[in-house]
Amino acid sequence: MADATHTRHGRESVVEAALGILDEWGLPELTMRRLAGALGVQPSALYHHFANKQSLLAAVADRIQDAMRPAPSPEVGWYEATLVEAVTVRDALLAYRDGAEVVLSTRALGLGADAAHARLAAALRRGHDAETAGLVATALLHLILGDASLAQQRLQADSLGAVAPDADDASDPGLVFRLGVELLLSGLELAVQSTRRE
Repeated sequence: MADATHTRHGRESVVEAALGILDEWGLPELTMRRLAGALGVQPSALYHHFANKQSLLAAVADRIQDAMRPAPSPEVGWYEATLVEAVTVRDALLAYRDGAEVVLSTRALGLGADAAHARLAAALRRGHDAETAGLVATALLHLILGDASLAQQRLQADSLGAVAPDADDASDPGLVFRLGVELLLSGLELAVQSTRRE
């Protein structure tokens, strides 16, 4: 019986069910017990696929990042490609409730793939050396994760009526995000130009 359950619910279907719970109920409610219930198995059956909840969350984070749109075509320059990739990463994080928190926590623990960082670094390498691209990709990813986490917490608080009436919500979050990315990239461009002049 355990083998039939194991076969019926492969790793991918477990991740898919976890994403469904995450999106409907949020990260605090994504427990191994709830996930097992949704799949109609005992919680112990999940450990055939994942050693612990953190490894499950790493797989969920990977799936969230796998949903990113294709990279810009090779002829697009580094600045525009990086801007497009930053928006792509943010959109992928915002596609699932608490998606940013899941990716942030797995990144902090060094678990799972790091597709978002790799995509940002690849775009930056179109105009910069690998070391600079890696460092700037990390800074940019921190900006994206912070922005997406704030946006998701704000949405959740708003749905509960917990946002203060005088909270600053006059600005368009997408516009503010894009401005932050453009400032970071423009700063990089100025720093490189300054170094070349010296």
